Amino acid sequence: MLKPVIIAVDGRSGAGKTTLAVELATLLRRHRSISLFHLEDIYPGWDGLAGGVERYIETVLEPLHSGKPATWTAWDWEAKHDGASRTTELAPVVLVEGVGSSHGRARDFLDAVIWVDTPSPTRKKRALERDGETYAPFWDLWAEQEDRLLDDSHRPQLADVIVDGSNGVANALEGVLMALTQLPKLEHVLSPELAGRRGLEFSAVRIEGLPPAQQLFHSLYGAAEHAIWLDSSIAETGGAAQPAGTIKLARDPGEFSAAARSRFSIMADDSGCFGQLAHHQGGLTTLSAGQVSAHISGQFFPWLDSAWGRKAVRAPADYPGDFTLGWLGYLGYDLGDPDGVQAAPAPPKTAGPNDGLPTGPDAGLSTGPDSIADAALIFAGRAVVLDHWQNCLYVLTLTGAQQPSSQREAQEFLETVRAVHAAALESPAAQTEQTLSKVTPEPQQAPQQAPHGKAPKFTSRDGERSYKNKIAAAQAQICDGNSYEVCLTTTLEANMPERLDHWATYQALRKRSPAPFAAFLRLGPLSIASTSPERFLRIDAAGLMRAEPIKGTRRRDPDPALDAALKEDLASSPKDRAENVMIVDLLRNDLSRFAVPASLRVPRLCAIESYATVHQMVSTIEARLAPGSSRAQAVAAAFPAGSMTGAPKISTMAILSRLEAGPRGVYSGAIGYFSLNAATDLSVVIRTLVLQDLNDGGTHLSLGIGGAITADSDDEAEWQEIQAKAHGVLSTLGADFPR
Repeated sequence: MLKPVIIAVDGRSGAGKTTLAVELATLLRRHRSISLFHLEDIYPGWDGLAGGVERYIETVLEPLHSGKPATWTAWDWEAKHDGASRTTELAPVVLVEGVGSSHGRARDFLDAVIWVDTPSPTRKKRALERDGETYAPFWDLWAEQEDRLLDDSHRPQLADVIVDGSNGVANALEGVLMALTQLPKLEHVLSPELAGRRGLEFSAVRIEGLPPAQQLFHSLYGAAEHAIWLDSSIAETGGAAQPAGTIKLARDPGEFSAAARSRFSIMADDSGCFGQLAHHQGGLTTLSAGQVSAHISGQFFPWLDSAWGRKAVRAPADYPGDFTLGWLGYLGYDLGDPDGVQAAPAPPKTAGPNDGLPTGPDAGLSTGPDSIADAALIFAGRAVVLDHWQNCLYVLTLTGAQQPSSQREAQEFLETVRAVHAAALESPAAQTEQTLSKVTPEPQQAPQQAPHGKAPKFTSRDGERSYKNKIAAAQAQICDGNSYEVCLTTTLEANMPERLDHWATYQALRKRSPAPFAAFLRLGPLSIASTSPERFLRIDAAGLMRAEPIKGTRRRDPDPALDAALKEDLASSPKDRAENVMIVDLLRNDLSRFAVPASLRVPRLCAIESYATVHQMVSTIEARLAPGSSRAQAVAAAFPAGSMTGAPKISTMAILSRLEAGPRGVYSGAIGYFSLNAATDLSVVIRTLVLQDLNDGGTHLSLGIGGAITADSDDEAEWQEIQAKAHGVLSTLGADFPR
């Protein structure tokens, strides 16, 4: 018995759903037979919307869903009574189109719902242009019925795919098909379309010479609404410089240095025919590309596995990078549910006419200080990679036979980068930067001038007494045997009454605190400015996994003797070493879950690395991914970073959820990429400022900080340590630690 996949194309009159359904049926017929049903054929007259929907459910959906042809009675619009009997035949895919096609009980019989959303004045104009005077006398009557039928229980946000039909649906067809292929429940029936979308060609064109990185990013992506820069900013201080013509081998003693971790920087946005924006919140992943959005219910990491987990391209032999285009962005700490189960999907809030909330693709990213997406990624079909060792850059592009515009877009992007690159190399800033890059900055401690005049005034979720009380509570849990180490965190927050320039703020931060895993993410109203020194997890294309946790921090001092003493104090501290070793053991366990057992090793234990504002204690854990293992699930097994939870992880995260005063959000999650060659490289979100533009015209700032609590922790020393960790960001803003 053939049981068809039934897809509804719904929306109000004049939205463009009929056009979309007809063209989608034509496209799908390339690989299978299709049946198409229009609800306007069954509505019993101009006042029969509700009755027509019931007829449709009983005489069309119910038989088709049970694997039988649907025989139904058509309405004779000229005679104004029931007309002939008709049949909608069974087919592998059935499209049903019309107002209310996904209403009420109809959802029980549908595999997917497409909603075409168009403003009322536009819809009326289109409907009258299409049907002329026949429709004009009945528009208000029909619109009133739509209002009654399509109430709050039938919100378009509940659809699987939403099409913004404001400017028509002529250019939406490819986006709708792409969205449908990403719905897990349609993968089997749309496998031919899915296979065609994986037949991609990757190109990497080398251009000699490196212009100033921030000038390059601003020229290429300054106007982009969604853009990401994975910025090895420490490379510009000489931290990644290598002798000309030298490439370090995989087992070179220097491979664990900041230089080795800082060889490449990546710049990208979500423009072009492949571009997408994905954000996940409350068990729902929303994908947006142009005027089309798709909603996918379920946990984040299974979606990531389907979107990323298989190799889709191969890099040419002369391209040394591991990033071959793909997804870039952040994973928030709260994706790592202590019970291993994500919250049930919650429908997105519907923005009313006066509530001032964001709408469109950015609506789920940030609606205020307490509402940031659990994860946000862009898909980049073109990007620029800077090679700091070889003093060159690579222009990366994707093309595909199923995307006719991709060849033209790739060529245009290459030409744009060449022009911007040439202009940037000739600028005075390029000459200045080449001079400055030869000098490694000395440790800085004096507060800097705020990037925008008046310094923000931060408050803390926990004052000194509250934080020390929580340290005592964490130590009580340790004494009771519920944990060995608790990574207790708090958050500093400030509200600026005027807009803060996100880009200028990041430029100031990267200059103040260069780091191997710095990053700037611009995602609509939300920006993330990170100066992280810590790698969470790297999995290369060949399957080598590497984690590099940091545990142990000392603030640097401008006096060389005092600075050296602080570094030695960290290196010789039994307490810091114990913290570090416990996290190493935790990460050995995390990686072992998807590793070849004999491959697990710790090539570096408790090494000291020095940055502009702090000394850090760092270790390295490596393992080989077991053949056939899911890369997304290997990331999930290690997430969030053990250096930000404590050990053992699950029980300690449960303790933290009780002790900490609110969600961590982006802080202590991960930032990085998921590449089309199945490689990933992710940093830990520390030393990171989150900026959110608010509807009142101001900007909200948040900075997460924390430290590892053990049985012998001294509460005053821990309080001083979180101030040291906040110093780099606060001093850049001209701000003080709140008292």
